[in-house]
Amino acid sequence: MADPHDRSRDALDRARTAVTDRAELPGMSLLEHLEELRKRFMHVIAALVVAFFLAYGFHERIFAFMQRPITFALAKHHLDTRLVYHNPIDGFNLYVKLSFMAGAILAAPYVLYQLWLFIAPGLYPHEKKYVWPFMFATVALFMAGAYFGYRWVFPGSLDFLLSYSEKFRPLIEINEYTGLFLTVILGLGITFELPILVMFLSLFGIVSPRFLWKNVRYAILIIFVIAAIICPTPDVLMMCVFASPMMFLYLLSIGVSFMVHPARRRRALDAAAKP
Repeated sequence: MADPHDRSRDALDRARTAVTDRAELPGMSLLEHLEELRKRFMHVIAALVVAFFLAYGFHERIFAFMQRPITFALAKHHLDTRLVYHNPIDGFNLYVKLSFMAGAILAAPYVLYQLWLFIAPGLYPHEKKYVWPFMFATVALFMAGAYFGYRWVFPGSLDFLLSYSEKFRPLIEINEYTGLFLTVILGLGITFELPILVMFLSLFGIVSPRFLWKNVRYAILIIFVIAAIICPTPDVLMMCVFASPMMFLYLLSIGVSFMVHPARRRRALDAAAKP
């Protein structure tokens, strides 16, 4: 059996080698880095501003899209489908908030592209091949999570909640409904990014497939805690609906970690180098 001290020394040597190799990449001075950062930041701000005004041009359609789940749920229970507000400025503030959120989602691919342009000079050629799959997977997973919430989870939650309030007259305020909608939809969209997070942690050797599988019981506990936070209803069934896709994504993340972990790439290179 290998000595633990020898394994630790080997790991330290590999880390030092990686740092040395990284330092030998073509670099820029501090001022050049700051100038590049300012340039990318200005591009991002311009994209967000343009996307905001584009989204504001469709703010009524965006609100109708957001309002559809509660409208259907209220109509199903034979209730008034109109939402209420408390302050005359609430309607305008709501349209601005929705336009900003929709604009940020619309500009997200361009923002990710600017991030890629900023970090690309410090990447190895074999690392750059992950960039386009990363950008596509990031957007696709977020949209999949948001659609899952909008199509199934959020309508089911509203129907469950209204079924317990049939003896009362609901006065659903637009800001409170918007906050609930964004919590569920954005929360699920972000949690669907778990494989991307694990991919980066695995690329840098912070986590490994063995570590992820060994700690799966703790991961399930954390997943259910997150599901309890973003779930709008207190029932266990709806919490399981939230947690199920996250557990599937965690298992998928173990496979992603196996594919990109440095140890696997190192074994592949060693095998290719042997005659």
